[in-house]
Amino acid sequence: MVLTRSSKPGKQRKALAKAPLHARWRFLNAMLSEDLAREHGVKRLPVRAGDTVVILRGDWKGHEGKVVEVDLKRSRVAVEGVTIKKADGTPVYYMIHASKVMITKLGEIDEVRKKIIERRAKKTKEGG
Repeated sequence: MVLTRSSKPGKQRKALAKAPLHARWRFLNAMLSEDLAREHGVKRLPVRAGDTVVILRGDWKGHEGKVVEVDLKRSRVAVEGVTIKKADGTPVYYMIHASKVMITKLGEIDEVRKKIIERRAKKTKEGG
């Protein structure tokens, strides 16, 4: 999604930071695994709580787990088992950007998600 026509990085960052919450789900797109992509005819889908993902980048690379929480405001996801300790010793989830994970197993497929898959699959078949 192009937020602004400007090529200035500052304006791009500002548009991302000021994007309304109803538009932020687009920032949470993650790549589907090869079998899922073939099965549904879609390359990417928004990450949701309940999806099983594998982390592709960073210190937690290769870790697989369920998505516990999705933070729309910061465009990050929390994965089961990916925690760090605070100074007082309590564990907190280490939030990971959605583009750095790959969905290996979809959670619940409700009507909204089904419509997204159908719409995107139709677009790819048409070549648009």
